Amino acid sequence: MLEIDPERTAESVMEFVRSYTENAGVKSVVIGLSGGLDSAVVTKLAALSLGKENVHALFMPELSTPLEDFEHVRLISSTFGVEYETIDISPLIHSIRKVYPHKMDEITLGNIKSRLRMLLWYGYSNLKSSLVCGCSNKTELLIGYFTKYGDGGSDFMPIGDLYKTQVYQLARYLEIPEPILNKAPSAGLWKGQTDEQELGISYEKLDKILYGLERKMPVNKIAALADVTEKEVLRIKEMRKVSQHKRNMPLIPKAGLRTIGLDWRSPVQGE
Repeated sequence: MLEIDPERTAESVMEFVRSYTENAGVKSVVIGLSGGLDSAVVTKLAALSLGKENVHALFMPELSTPLEDFEHVRLISSTFGVEYETIDISPLIHSIRKVYPHKMDEITLGNIKSRLRMLLWYGYSNLKSSLVCGCSNKTELLIGYFTKYGDGGSDFMPIGDLYKTQVYQLARYLEIPEPILNKAPSAGLWKGQTDEQELGISYEKLDKILYGLERKMPVNKIAALADVTEKEVLRIKEMRKVSQHKRNMPLIPKAGLRTIGLDWRSPVQGE
């Protein structure tokens, strides 16, 4: 059902990375390296596509970043031969909390952390004349489990059409180190946070629900497929609906012949 041919998928993604960067007139990419599975997979694919010397990885920890992430970033770097730079964003977070007039909850502060990282990715991409390569997967994108203009802010997303369980399949093919394969997925925005705990559902079940919604299956059949209640299917369906704005460019009222984001969606390739 959700099985992929990892070799063909890897080749397809790598060709996409090569052609997209070439058509954009750049030779390299900037990647936010977190120590997690998605950024490890994207880093490996980018290195295979463009050469490891053309992958500029940035690790941006702060006070709540687990020590495990530091270890896993070093492991990714040494395994793939990709160099990285570390920028501690704690002082930036402190400055924002100091000037912000309202008390921030964990989610608000977590989104600010994500957006700070995006600012630094793009500053670095200007310095290196590179594109910013995003690490979001299809599961996250469909339910809005990302920060708008944060980790969702990038020039392209190589694994954006792969569900999380498919990213795991691809990761095993790419020989991502076992410690990274086995760690609990986490956005790392506050201490102890894990994706599945926050979402209230496992990726295995979530992907089956989204797979069913993608194919416009009846709710009762999706519930049976994912071994969940119909109420849970409707909850995920609603998450997809209310997060639609996060997946689109800001809406533009149509006034001309072809409108950006509506009927003028050609990429950088020649028309």
